[in-house]
Amino acid sequence: MKMYRIYINDTVLIIADVLPGGLGNYQQVDENDFNFGQFYKVAKGGPASINVLLTKDPKQTFKKMRRSFLVIKAAGGVVRNDENQFLFIFRKGKWDLPKGKLDEGEKTKKAAVREVEEECGITVSKLGDMLCKTWHVYEEKGQVVFKKTTWFNMMATRQALIPQLEEGITEARWLASGDFDYIKENTYPLIRDVISLLEV
Repeated sequence: MKMYRIYINDTVLIIADVLPGGLGNYQQVDENDFNFGQFYKVAKGGPASINVLLTKDPKQTFKKMRRSFLVIKAAGGVVRNDENQFLFIFRKGKWDLPKGKLDEGEKTKKAAVREVEEECGITVSKLGDMLCKTWHVYEEKGQVVFKKTTWFNMMATRQALIPQLEEGITEARWLASGDFDYIKENTYPLIRDVISLLEV
């Protein structure tokens, strides 16, 4: 099965060639009438929903969809410490994971470590494998942006956290996997899906 997940605040748009299992309540989108610009306008302020667009060629459909918009590359980390706790940040009223845009000419892995260290005031001791890639759509200066974030597993010793206030991060916290339900109550669908990939 080929599939893309695009996140717009609390809305998820899934582009796939086969209906994924375990979705719960979802709405199917008609491929023939679909216009991403119109969909985005409704989705950005709408209630939480899962929308599925079935198509023979998800990759081509997705490439065509994002062609008209600016694409920004970002990288972030899921950091585990030596006490098997995970690093979360609190930004703009929701729990999140540290991430940020690549600087010009910067490699994805280097950007991921840099962003985690800058946003949380820690030193990463080990960069692990790539965990996943996500697509998040939002507006910046009136322009619709597709942000592609590459997420990596990371390790760090348990150390004091210093949230990067100038980036709107008001808290950084080490949390055990047993606290994931607490995080999921006040986070984005994108972060919930990243968390669900962790082997705890």
